[in-house]
Amino acid sequence: MPLLKRAGKPALNYVQDDYTDTWKNAGTILLQHGYGRSSKFWYRWIPYLSRYYRIVRLDLRGFGESPVDFDPHTDLTLDAHIEDITALLDHLELDSVHYAGESFGGILGMVLTATQPKRIRTLTLVSSPVHLTEKHLSNTAFGYPSRVEYLRAKGSKQWAVDVNALNRFPAGTDAGLLEWYASEMGKTHVEILVEQYLLQSKANAKDLLPRIEAPVLGLYPTSGVVTSSDQEVLLKAGIRNLSLVHLPTSNHSIAMLHAATCARHMLHFASQHDGLACHEA
Repeated sequence: MPLLKRAGKPALNYVQDDYTDTWKNAGTILLQHGYGRSSKFWYRWIPYLSRYYRIVRLDLRGFGESPVDFDPHTDLTLDAHIEDITALLDHLELDSVHYAGESFGGILGMVLTATQPKRIRTLTLVSSPVHLTEKHLSNTAFGYPSRVEYLRAKGSKQWAVDVNALNRFPAGTDAGLLEWYASEMGKTHVEILVEQYLLQSKANAKDLLPRIEAPVLGLYPTSGVVTSSDQEVLLKAGIRNLSLVHLPTSNHSIAMLHAATCARHMLHFASQHDGLACHEA
């Protein structure tokens, strides 16, 4: 997998999936993962998207295959993440993309779309809160004074196991999927999760929503635990061109649970904006 290397900056791993017809000069979709995850977590979406769009998947600094070649206690910031995303777009000579962000990846998408509108053709939010609530932050500490203390005591994988059972997946989910999901999240260095948590706990895109000019598609669970109705009120009040779709679950991980449905909605949304017909006989 390619590694974007930059002088004085963290290296970034990214993946490209492209099964488009080369002569059609297809557009590009950037898929951005959420907290504790990586580019691998989009794998179920790729068959539905990559026939019609070039797909780019970035591992945020310190996540997935992007190395921890920086100080996580000082260099994990919102501005740094936005700089990394735009650096990848510049590296790939992409003036603009359709952006889909899952959970925290969607918060990054809101910030990027509001502050650099020419780079984003459409924005798709997948279970993305505008900000994290105190209730969610408390629940995901699992009885510890804070998630920071839990993570340092129990480790990355155990946190993933516990949060998967708390709100990500319903009872009866394939045990193999749950183990894979937790194991992949468990590869993330604890201090990366700690600092990313501290960043996310303060992140709030509310004031930026009115600056978003691109069409926005919101894919959300019904009565979601992380993305409550209060969050959706903020989205509706702040974004002028918003379409909302609710999936038939209250669990957070709709990107995995309803991958085909989400990917098809996103594909239709992007292609409609581009005036393309994304279907074959």
